[in-house]
Amino acid sequence: MNRKIFICTGEVSGDLHGSLLSKALFDEAKQHSIDLEICGVGGERMKSQGVKILADTTSISAIGIWETLPLILPTIIIQKKIYKLLKKFPPHCLILIDYMGPNIKIGRKIKNSRSQIPIYYYIAPQEWAWRVGNNISTDLINFSDKIFAIFKQEANFYKKRGGNVFWVGHPMIDLKQKLPLKKDSRQILKLRSNQNILLLMPASRPQELRYILPTFMRVAKKLQQKYPSLVVYIPSCREVFDEIFKKALHKYKVNGQIISHKDSAKLKPYIYSLTKIALCKSGTVNMELALYDIPQIVGYRVSRVTAFIAKKILKFKVRFISPVNLLVKKLIIPEFVQKDFDDKKIFYKACMLLDQRSEKIKIQKGYSLLKEELGEAGVVERTAKLIIDSIV
Repeated sequence: MNRKIFICTGEVSGDLHGSLLSKALFDEAKQHSIDLEICGVGGERMKSQGVKILADTTSISAIGIWETLPLILPTIIIQKKIYKLLKKFPPHCLILIDYMGPNIKIGRKIKNSRSQIPIYYYIAPQEWAWRVGNNISTDLINFSDKIFAIFKQEANFYKKRGGNVFWVGHPMIDLKQKLPLKKDSRQILKLRSNQNILLLMPASRPQELRYILPTFMRVAKKLQQKYPSLVVYIPSCREVFDEIFKKALHKYKVNGQIISHKDSAKLKPYIYSLTKIALCKSGTVNMELALYDIPQIVGYRVSRVTAFIAKKILKFKVRFISPVNLLVKKLIIPEFVQKDFDDKKIFYKACMLLDQRSEKIKIQKGYSLLKEELGEAGVVERTAKLIIDSIV
């Protein structure tokens, strides 16, 4: 039996989730004696799992209005390729992963063309957490035949509106592993017995190198001046970022190491076991750090033009920017956004987390609440089984 699946995603996190799901789909298909072909758009991680990549979408991602303008034409060109391919060689299902803007357009276009291709959405837009204008939302339910929800709130949101929803849990649970002993980590990373890590995770998109990286670097320099035993580690999620991070360390005179894209996955457990505090952008990484009980400070900034349009014209409203805080509906980890994204404020909060045990305990209690909302391990396998069962 032959089956074909098309996956559409973008950005570094989408490529990660696409690769995990693809592997699980191939494994599940094998158990059913299915000859499965998966093609689509994504990145190197998906390609490494055997996906035939039509275009790499990890390099054309941005958040905001002003920031996305240069990416509009490349995105449109890729979308046209997708429409043409889906029409000429219709798959047994189309899986949309995250990548809200392009995927919403693709979903609508395919459904409006009266195509018979089943459309599944995995890691849907967090509409339960944000609003634009007068509660305007996407028409995800209208074009999605199945929604695989990773959050309880997400599942409830779409079910109440008539969606065909399956709550599968958060895929980051499947990636959690037991961290190595600190002494072993120090040996691997060649750190002295008194040294610990200040983890920086500032960027997965090019725009974040401009708006987020410099502030985090200034904070890192101040923290190292106050706590000389802290060594900065920056895991790079994209090869093109490696040299930029190296230059930033030199420019701001920060004592640190860049973990290349190739070595990041292998060394991450050792880095996490020695991390005292993390400074990171908002996103999937916040969930990952929370699963390992690592204290973190989240920051984000977009251009002033984007911020003005979002707030004043689109009436965009969101209570928190980190999925950790969004899920438990309260401030577990500190957030600094736009005007508040200031090195003095972040430095002050970081010192509190490093010096006051009560601050760390408060975060860890919040993490415990969060973990109750994420479901049980086996998320990706459950999702893959539901998908393969539907196309057999």
